[in-house]
Amino acid sequence: MFGYIQPEIPYMYVKDGILYKALYCGLCKSIGGSCGQMARMGLSYDVTFLSAILHNIKNCDVKIEQKHCILHPISKRPVTQDDEITRACACLNTLLTYYKLTDDIRDENKGKLSRSFFRSGYKKAEKMHAELAQVIKKYLMQQEELERKNCASADMAADASANMLADLSDLCLDEYKNEFTHNLFYGIGKWVYLIDALDDYDKDRKKKNYNPFYAAYGAESRVQLLEKNGEEVNFVFRSIFAGNAENLKQIRFYFNHDLTDNIILRGLPAATKRVMCGCKGIQTKPEKIKLK
Repeated sequence: MFGYIQPEIPYMYVKDGILYKALYCGLCKSIGGSCGQMARMGLSYDVTFLSAILHNIKNCDVKIEQKHCILHPISKRPVTQDDEITRACACLNTLLTYYKLTDDIRDENKGKLSRSFFRSGYKKAEKMHAELAQVIKKYLMQQEELERKNCASADMAADASANMLADLSDLCLDEYKNEFTHNLFYGIGKWVYLIDALDDYDKDRKKKNYNPFYAAYGAESRVQLLEKNGEEVNFVFRSIFAGNAENLKQIRFYFNHDLTDNIILRGLPAATKRVMCGCKGIQTKPEKIKLK
């Protein structure tokens, strides 16, 4: 996961902005408590979203407090209290960060120093949630094999990452999981892999790294890809969004789900548009969200 899963801020209610900030800061504190302070550097928007949707589907309400933190020592900020779901998300965040850096080392021979900062946190997270680590390892091996074979289907290339997030959601949701939650997270995982590939298209071409869209279409640049095959690429993403919307309708939420609806139904398409037009894919940090 790479930081693309974010809300579409212009369509965000004030209450959801407060909740999102509180979840983000609560996850940060939980990472520090569960995996060590260095691991907080890997805090991600994607896992903040997971925290929001897992709490809702599992009927676990969050409690928000006003607290100081090391980055904001003067004014207090809304922070969710730590709980079992947040701690699981904290470990998942650390595991994903560690393996993302491992992938960077494999692809670009960079990130060894950064990964060393997360080694201690990774070991703690793996010890607390070994089953999550096993799922990630399993599907990353499958992903590496697909890329090694230069898989020429973008849809097939995304399957390992999609299945990884779907299986991780099954573990986290436990008795609350069903086919619709599994399929929703499959679609989101597929989107993350493909939007990252599209965003990195030119960089991958320059470094001669595998890219599913290049393997499928062979365009020399992202601009050329979208000029010649833009309709096909757009169809892939539209299909994912349609599936997400249908699965979302079938899932039982125990609390107001405006925040997660905003992220899934508006945030993902908005991020896709930004990447397709050549804008920066990642939008803004939660602490920069202005509440009116």
